[in-house]
Amino acid sequence: MSKIDPDKLLPNITERRIVARSKFFAVEEVDLTFSNQEERTFERMAGAGRGAVMIVPFINPDTFLLVREYAAGTHSYQIGFPKGLIDPGEDGATAANRELQEEVGYAANSLSLLQSVSMAPTFFDSNMDIFIAHDLYPSQLEGDEPEPLEVIEWSIHEIPQLLAREDFTEARSIAALLLAERWRTQK
Repeated sequence: MSKIDPDKLLPNITERRIVARSKFFAVEEVDLTFSNQEERTFERMAGAGRGAVMIVPFINPDTFLLVREYAAGTHSYQIGFPKGLIDPGEDGATAANRELQEEVGYAANSLSLLQSVSMAPTFFDSNMDIFIAHDLYPSQLEGDEPEPLEVIEWSIHEIPQLLAREDFTEARSIAALLLAERWRTQK
């Protein structure tokens, strides 16, 4: 196994420019010079710096909640955990509790940060904080979804069946599920 060099220098950014923009994204070209003097241009999604949250809400010690919602990228309905962007002025826990109320109709008395993950760090400067929510109570806020989300109760004892589903494919939801399973066995 190779050693990781903790002193390896980051490439020098010599120029950055936005080459495309949509309502949600900006594509940025970044000119880089590496420590061996090699030069390259990379494209990446320019981050908004807001971050996002995903929540694994436990309605009881053995049952968590999922949502089924439309996924435009695959033009399908997908099952996953409640999630959303952190709004300006919010921290991750506040955003997680808001998203819970908007998407599943519950708020949490207790939120625990499991881990912060990145999505395709080669192309995106974006992090998602994954939370466990428990000690839930009914509370509904209006969300921005175009149609009501289907809320699904799932047993922690039926993880293999969930992982086998063709509509549970989002990598972040799978990571959250496995982190939640580990969290549950360690507490």
